[in-house]
Amino acid sequence: MSTSRRVVLGAALGGAAAAATGLPPGLPATAAHAASWQLKWSPSARTDGLGAFETVEDDRAHSHPAGHPHIFATGDNWRFNIHTVDRDTSTDRQRQEVTGLRTGPDSYLKWTEGQTWRITYSMYIPSTLKATTTFTHIMQMKQPGSGTSPIVVQSLRRTNGTQTIELRLATDDILVGSTGLDPLHDTWTDVDFQIKVGNGTAGSVRWILKSGSTTVIDRTKSGVDTFLADRVRPKWGIYRSLGDTSGSLEDTYLLLTNLRGYQLS
Repeated sequence: MSTSRRVVLGAALGGAAAAATGLPPGLPATAAHAASWQLKWSPSARTDGLGAFETVEDDRAHSHPAGHPHIFATGDNWRFNIHTVDRDTSTDRQRQEVTGLRTGPDSYLKWTEGQTWRITYSMYIPSTLKATTTFTHIMQMKQPGSGTSPIVVQSLRRTNGTQTIELRLATDDILVGSTGLDPLHDTWTDVDFQIKVGNGTAGSVRWILKSGSTTVIDRTKSGVDTFLADRVRPKWGIYRSLGDTSGSLEDTYLLLTNLRGYQLS
């Protein structure tokens, strides 16, 4: 299957992102009529390249210069390459990721406590990007800063020999949802992720995956902790442990396209 992608906002999401009519879980009924999703970020891989992101973490340990660049724009897609020889600054893992939503040379969006945000995009997961017995994250929500813990992770996890893709609230180890990974290999999958940034039990998330016109999974979790301190910042790419025991680590890549960011207003 070709890995080129038509960039048509909201086509496979049934127009939900473009129409901006969805409401997050936990929204008070009195606010429902007035609230709407406002488009805040709509980068193009073709024109913005890596300038779409707040930071780029391309082989930050300089472990594999021959593989550079590991992260780059190609046509309408952002591509993340990872090789078995790549090492992060913590040498038991690999990391090729981008962070944040840049809106200008010196500006980027900040997700702070009490706000509600939505990210939509399409991802292409080749069959060489396998689920592992240890962590393989392809999206994270984190507090910026060295050594901070993840808040939400979208991961490829192998359990009892079965490959799955899951969303988990990492802070309290709460599984939001999980579905089989095999049908999503070598095809484009649309992601709709929503988060209300809240401390303690004030947060919520919603996670939707679609394949064409088919909804693969749609899960919501309310009354959860989605805030540590400062702000929440999205990350995309491949971040995986070398501790896998299934023999699933190999040279591979991930493609993203049609990234959009909305704030509930």
